[in-house]
Amino acid sequence: MMQLTLIERDGNKFLLGPAGQPLLSHADEATELLQACADHQTDRLLLYAENLTEGFFDLSTGDAGAILHRLRIYHVRLAVVWSPQKVRLSHRFGELMVEENRNPYFRLFEQPQEAEEWLLRD
Repeated sequence: MMQLTLIERDGNKFLLGPAGQPLLSHADEATELLQACADHQTDRLLLYAENLTEGFFDLSTGDAGAILHRLRIYHVRLAVVWSPQKVRLSHRFGELMVEENRNPYFRLFEQPQEAEEWLLRD
């Protein structure tokens, strides 16, 4: 079972991953994220970079594409807190973010508070 915490604010809720801890070792485990969302009746996730697969930020692995595609099918919004000092984005990942910023499903944030505010906006 995944270690996710349900957070409720002003009638909205999201699932929060454990800071600084691995959560997904394979892209296929995104199904468990979806199940947790269904169990808690939410379509919003706030994860930390460390919660994602090792290859998530390197598009050549296919992890980001597989995870984001699976979440998008079920209209789950994902905010990821990351540190540019600790996590390097592949060049292609930057291109992906240009595209993602046109859609309401995935964003990167340096501060958890910013991520939470984005997730809780309707």
